[in-house]
Amino acid sequence: MDGVSVRRPDGADGAEGADGHIVEIVLDRPAALNALSTAMAARLAAVCGEVAADASVRAVVLSAAGDKAFCVGADLKERNSMSDADLLRQREVFRAAFGGVLNLPQPVVAAVHGYALGGGCEFALSCDLIVADETAVFGLPEVSVGLVPGGGGTQLALRRLGPGRAADLVLTGRRVAIDEAVACGLADRRVAAGTARDEALDLAGRIARNSPVAVRAAKRALRGGAGVALAAALDIEDAAWRAAAFSADRKEGIAAFAEKRPPVWPGT
Repeated sequence: MDGVSVRRPDGADGAEGADGHIVEIVLDRPAALNALSTAMAARLAAVCGEVAADASVRAVVLSAAGDKAFCVGADLKERNSMSDADLLRQREVFRAAFGGVLNLPQPVVAAVHGYALGGGCEFALSCDLIVADETAVFGLPEVSVGLVPGGGGTQLALRRLGPGRAADLVLTGRRVAIDEAVACGLADRRVAAGTARDEALDLAGRIARNSPVAVRAAKRALRGGAGVALAAALDIEDAAWRAAAFSADRKEGIAAFAEKRPPVWPGT
C-alpha cells in the first residue's frame, strides 16, 4: 500500500522466542528501487506513528523489497514536475517520514542490501543498528544534484561517523561499498549477500526478549546522551536507570533470575 508494507514476523522468520513482539516495516516499491514518493512518505509516517503507539512492539526491522536496492532516495521523476510550492509541501511530508523512523521509541534495526543512497542512506542512519549484506552500497549524493541531505543525513552522519568522515561522505557525494562502510561505521554488521533481513530479524529477536521497559529506557539514554556534555549525559542515564529500576519489569527480571526461569515481562 503506497510503497510501504508491515509484517509481524514469527519465529520461522528469525524472531524465535520474541513472541510476536517484532514489527517489520518494508519499503515496498521494488520496481522503482524503493524510491521515496510523497505517497510513500506519508504512508511511512503514518505506519511509524502506529508502531510507536503500540506497547506490544519491542523491536522494529526496517527492510526493503526487491533484490537491487534498499532505497535510492527521493523519487526524482516525481520531483521533476514539481513547482517550488510543491517541493515545500513535499518537504513536510518527507520530514514526517524520516522523523517517524528516527523517533520510534523501540530499537530499530535496518536490513540493508543493494543501493542505500540519499534518503535510503538516511533511513539507515535513522536506525539504531545497521545490518548490511555484501551487496550494500551507501551514499549521500545530494550535492551532485544541487541539494543538501534533508532527511537527517548531515547530522546523523556527523554523530555516527565523526566530523571528518561525515564531511567526506556529504561533500563528495561518493558511494561507499561494504568494506569501507563497516570500517567507518556506516554498517554495524556485515553479513552474506541475501541474508540481511534474516540477520536483522534475529538481532531484533534478541532485543525483543529483553525487558521492554529497560530497552526503551536504554535507547533514550543512548540517543539523549549523544552530543551533550558528559555531566548532562550522566543525568540522562540516571533518569533512564530510575525508569527501569522502579518498574514491574525489574521486579520480574530479578524474580525470574532467582527462580531460574525465563522472565515474563509486564512491560510496565
